[in-house]
Amino acid sequence: MTFTTDQLRNSIRQGDCIEVMRQMPSRSVDFILTDPPYLVRYKDRSGRSIANDDNADWLEPAYREMYRILKNDSLAVSFYGWTQTDRFMQAWRKAGFRIVGHIVFRKKYASRSRFVSYTHESAYVLAKGRPELPENPPADVIDFPYSGNRLHPTQKPVAALTPLIEAFCPEDGLVLDPFCGSGSTLVAATEAGCNYIGIEIDRAYHGIAARRLAA
Repeated sequence: MTFTTDQLRNSIRQGDCIEVMRQMPSRSVDFILTDPPYLVRYKDRSGRSIANDDNADWLEPAYREMYRILKNDSLAVSFYGWTQTDRFMQAWRKAGFRIVGHIVFRKKYASRSRFVSYTHESAYVLAKGRPELPENPPADVIDFPYSGNRLHPTQKPVAALTPLIEAFCPEDGLVLDPFCGSGSTLVAATEAGCNYIGIEIDRAYHGIAARRLAA
């Protein structure tokens, strides 16, 4: 089965993102913003975990599909696990992406402390082809309000995502998040006046995202 863009527009699909993306047309989305598993076997204080955070089998095929369905001369922004930077970069480059920017999301709290206190998240800006420069490029350091992680163990704050969509996605464009979790990217897309497609493998988080968007 192959989905048309209109069938998927402003919907959240439950399932393996690789399989769902394989059913999507090539060059059909305007911007990708995603927060994939960091490959660190993460568990929060209450024991919640992330699907496929214990293996990298999905890494290269997922980014290969993202590259295929992203329109030519367009951008993607991907969070990543800093301890696995080399693996993410290899997957991005193997898919065809060029790295054109890096963003630090500054926290007012430490999510963890070891040799240093972890007070930031990071993402890379990835290009397919030669995108035009944005009229109002976002800063490469963005404040990261605490979401409380109530809906998802690594829930991203909408306020930190919306400026990226406003800068990198055309008005009324289509934003894809293949690892949409509780749906923060999708909420940010609607706030930025864009359409969205979300994919989430975990049934519980898919349900949370669907209810969040319906509200």
